[in-house]
This record gives sequence, C-alpha cells and structure tokens, in this order.
Amino acid sequence: MKIKTLQPRKQRKFLYTAPLHLRRKLLAGHLSKELKQRYKIRSFPLRKGDEVEIMRGKFKKKHGKITRVDYKYYQVFIEGITRKRTAGTETQIPFQASNLRIVSLDMADKKRVKAFERKTKKEVKIEVKKEMKKEEKK
Repeated sequence: MKIKTLQPRKQRKFLYTAPLHLRRKLLAGHLSKELKQRYKIRSFPLRKGDEVEIMRGKFKKKHGKITRVDYKYYQVFIEGITRKRTAGTETQIPFQASNLRIVSLDMADKKRVKAFERKTKKEVKIEVKKEMKKEEKK
C-alpha cells in the first residue's frame, strides 16, 4: 500500500484513484491508550458504530458514535456533532480519520472480528469471542 514516490502530484493522484479496499485502510484511526495496551496494536480501520474521540479542532475532546464513513472523500461523520446551515437546517460535520481516536470498537460483525483477530495476538482471540457471546445472549 505504501507509495514509493515522493512527488506530491503522484501522491494526490493515488488518493483520488485508490481502489475501495485501500481507501478503507487509509481511513484507519488510532486506538486509545487502554485499547492499545489491551490488544497490542496501534490502529484499526474506522467503521459505523465505533465510539471515537475528536482530538483536533473546535470539537476537541468530544465523544460520539460514527454514523457514516465516506470512502469517496475520506470523511467520517459523528453522531451529535452538527453545524447550522444558513437555511436553518442542521448538517453533520465531516472529520478526517487522523483527527479521531477510537475509544471502543463495534464488534457486532463476524467479518470484522476475524480481521481483528488476524491483526492481534492469539490471546486476544478468546477475549473478543467471549465479548461477542455476552452481547449475543443479551
């Protein structure tokens, strides 16, 4: 996935023409300190349902769930973070993935659990599956 060129024009072209499976990886967020220590990984792709904290800008230190991830424009929209438009309606504010920190992961999808297991150590596999089973019983 790493681009070998240093030319800004080619870097930009890569972002504009990147296939979806790479765009998903480019929209990854850093994990909180607790999650980093627990799972021994630094980042993971963002997804609808993840709880995140905003680290930069006007809404710094605010928390919320991701409502939408836009792969075309590399944007993430968070529940409850809105702006008033001139027409009087409210619209969600887009954020870059690099300005967000994942506080809790949404592990409802089995495919995502498998991807998480691939990236983390074997010890974590059992913990994640136990959490899934507890959620399914409720």
